[in-house]
Amino acid sequence: MTYEELKAQEELYVMQTYGRFPIALDHGKGSVLWDITGKRYVDLTSGIGVSCLGYDHPVLTQAITEQVQQLMHVSNLFMTAPMVQTAKTLVTATQMGKVFFANSGAESNEGAIKLARKYSFDKYGAGRHKIITLCNSFHGRTITTLKATGQTRFHNHFFPFTEGFDYAIAGDLDDLKSKVDDRTCAIMMELIQGEGGVLPQNPAFVKVVESLCREKDLLLIIDEVQTGIGRTGSLFCFQQYDIQPDIVTMAKGLGGGVPIGAVMASKSCCDVLTAGTHATTFGGSPMVCAAANAVLSIINNTAFLSEVREKGAYLKEKILAFDSPLIEGVRGAGLMLGIIVPAGQHSALASKLIEQGVLVLTAGQNAIRLLPPLTITYEELDEALAIMKPVFCS
Repeated sequence: MTYEELKAQEELYVMQTYGRFPIALDHGKGSVLWDITGKRYVDLTSGIGVSCLGYDHPVLTQAITEQVQQLMHVSNLFMTAPMVQTAKTLVTATQMGKVFFANSGAESNEGAIKLARKYSFDKYGAGRHKIITLCNSFHGRTITTLKATGQTRFHNHFFPFTEGFDYAIAGDLDDLKSKVDDRTCAIMMELIQGEGGVLPQNPAFVKVVESLCREKDLLLIIDEVQTGIGRTGSLFCFQQYDIQPDIVTMAKGLGGGVPIGAVMASKSCCDVLTAGTHATTFGGSPMVCAAANAVLSIINNTAFLSEVREKGAYLKEKILAFDSPLIEGVRGAGLMLGIIVPAGQHSALASKLIEQGVLVLTAGQNAIRLLPPLTITYEELDEALAIMKPVFCS
């Protein structure tokens, strides 16, 4: 089937909810993808941070294949070893309490919101339910996580939204404190706002937020859907901020390409969600947890995480060395980077890069977002850089 034939059928049968690039991808190897015409692309997107081990990784492929042949899915009314092992690995690596498995980042954030509100209800009764998030944040596309997202452009069309959220300016402690009242139960934040523009939070601000949560008995929720699972050079980004969250959410890279999310709670609140208060049909299935165990067996390693930081520093250094007037800076951590370009030019530049054979993403605040597979080689990075340079320097 040609691209034109496939596109015609996609328009006929698939809801047009995405502004797709004019590419139909066919297969991949390592950090390289090929479309149905045979054109080669160096992938600096990894499916928006999902394919953290790249494509056709032998350990991940073998783990999924073996588990599918043994047991793909059972009800959560029964236990399976892969689910327990994934939870054990996550808890052991973070010194948190327990884990609930979901299917996506939005579902994980929904679970965190429910947990925080029930914690407060159990302890203080009704009325203490407000959750403060940060302006420019992004927490998902369900009705509730859209409302939790601190961008007004998302608060449209789907009325009525779930109430009980307020928004503080990132880095502005006075503004945050002004939003905390006797109805507040939690503060929720991304340590690097990905969709918002690859915007890292100030460490001093984050530490004060943690102290405020302890003082007021508010739960500190850290959304690691995009920053987690090695993306920033540590298993979780919060480990670089010297804080101990009450709740951590994750998804994307956890399964290396299969749909899995998780809510991880500290020992102080990990027993809040009791039997019947939260559930999911597919969460924690043997297949996705086998994939997660394979991913964690590779990424939860000091040497591997050090390489992620080194590759990120290398990529940032080489991009800045382009010395292009179109590059106003590079921000982020590890292999979560944003190239800052003049206002209004990030979409056009992203399209040019993709046309030339480098897949990239865009984000708010005039950023071209880079989320390559964590396993990307220096040879693949150099190939991408060689393609990128003339686009920025022409």
